[in-house]
Amino acid sequence: MTTNGYYGQWGGAFIPEVLYETFQELNKAFEQAKADPSFWQEYLTLMQTYSCRPTPLTHAENLSRHFGGGQIFVKREDLNHTGAHKANNVMGQGLLVKRMGKKRVIAETGAGQHGVATATMAAKFGLECTIYMGEEDVMRQRPNVFWMEKMGATVVPVTSGSKTLKDAINEAFRDWVTRMDDTHYVMGTVCGPHPFPEMVAWFQSIIGIEAREQIMAQAGALPARVFACVGGGSNAMGVFQGFLRDPEVELIGVEAGGDGLDTGQHAARLAGSDASAGMAQGYRTMFLQDSDGQMLDTHSVAAGLDYVGVSPILTDLWEQGRVRFAAATDKDVLAALDLTMKQEGLIPALESSHAFVQAFKEAPEMEQDQAMIINMSGRGDKDIFTVAHAYDDPSWKEFITKKGAEYAA
Repeated sequence: MTTNGYYGQWGGAFIPEVLYETFQELNKAFEQAKADPSFWQEYLTLMQTYSCRPTPLTHAENLSRHFGGGQIFVKREDLNHTGAHKANNVMGQGLLVKRMGKKRVIAETGAGQHGVATATMAAKFGLECTIYMGEEDVMRQRPNVFWMEKMGATVVPVTSGSKTLKDAINEAFRDWVTRMDDTHYVMGTVCGPHPFPEMVAWFQSIIGIEAREQIMAQAGALPARVFACVGGGSNAMGVFQGFLRDPEVELIGVEAGGDGLDTGQHAARLAGSDASAGMAQGYRTMFLQDSDGQMLDTHSVAAGLDYVGVSPILTDLWEQGRVRFAAATDKDVLAALDLTMKQEGLIPALESSHAFVQAFKEAPEMEQDQAMIINMSGRGDKDIFTVAHAYDDPSWKEFITKKGAEYAA
C-alpha cells in the first residue's frame, strides 16, 4: 500500500528529531503486529465481543422506493460500540499500546467520537488518558465531552487558532514530545506522519471486508457505487478498501461544503478548488491554505469534517482517478438527515449525512437492480444540540431554557 510512508507523492513522516526514536518504536511494533496472524485474530475477537462486530448492512427499502432508482444499503457503523467507526482503530491501537508497554494515551478529537472511543479503550485497558479538543468543538459536542470525562479522561479545550480539529492535533503532538517514554498518541484518522495513515487504514479495513461479504450475500452482486463522508478519511478508507480492487465499483468521498464552495466557508479539499499541495502536521497532502502556506479557516456543521487536510492515501487515489469527490452543503446535510430519519428511522451523524446527500442525488439515475452502499460512520445523538438549534425546534428551546434555569438555581 505504501512505499516508505508515501502514496505516490503524498504522505511521508516530517517529524521533529526528538520524536524519531518514538516513531521507530511504533513502526517496529506495527510491522510485527501485521506479520503476526494471532494479532489480527486477537483484534477480531476483541471487536466481536466488545464492539458489536460485524455491524449489519441494512437495505433502506423505503429510501430506495422513494428515489425510484438504485437499491440503497447502509453500512451501520453507528451500531459499533461508542456509536461510530472510531472504535475500530482505537481498540486496535490499544492492543499495540499493550504490546509496547505504554501507560498513557493521548488523542485529538473533533466530533468527539474518537475522543469517546479513546477514553473507552483507556478505561478498558487501564491507561491514563488525555484528549485534546478545539474549544469550539467542546461547545458543540458537549454530550461527548461529558462521557469522556465520566470515563476518566482529561479533556483539554484548545483555544489557539480556529479552535477546531487541526488545532487539537497540534496540541496533541506538543504533549507527545514531552512524554514520549510512557505515552502513545492514538491518531484518529488516516492522516499525520507514517505509519499513522497505514495503521489506521489497516484497522478500519474491517468495515470494507464485512461490507463486501454482506452485499454479495444480500444483493448477489457488487455495488455500483460506495459513498462515504471524508474529514481526515478513516471511515472512507475503511469501507473503500473492500472494493479498491474492483474497478467496476465507483468510490465516492463526500466532503464538507459548508455554506457553499464559493463562500470560503467550507472544508472541501479535493472536491473544491481552494486547496493546494503542502506539508503540515507531519505529512504531505492537499491542504486548504493561502499562497504563503498558512492554513485557512474551515467551516462545517459537522465538527468531524471541519479539517484543513485530507488523508494522503485518499489524495493519491483521487489523483489516480480511483476515488471521485463531491461536497455537501450544511443545508443539504440537514435535509438529508431529516429525510433519512422520517423514511427509515435511522439517525446518521451530521458527518455521515454528507454521504447520504450525494447518494440521494445519484440514486435516481441508477437502475433498480443496481446497489449502492452508504457508510453510516456514526449515529446522530451526539449532534442533538446542533441539529435542534438548526431546526429551531420550539420544544427543545423550552426544555433547554427550563433545564438551564434549574441548574442556575
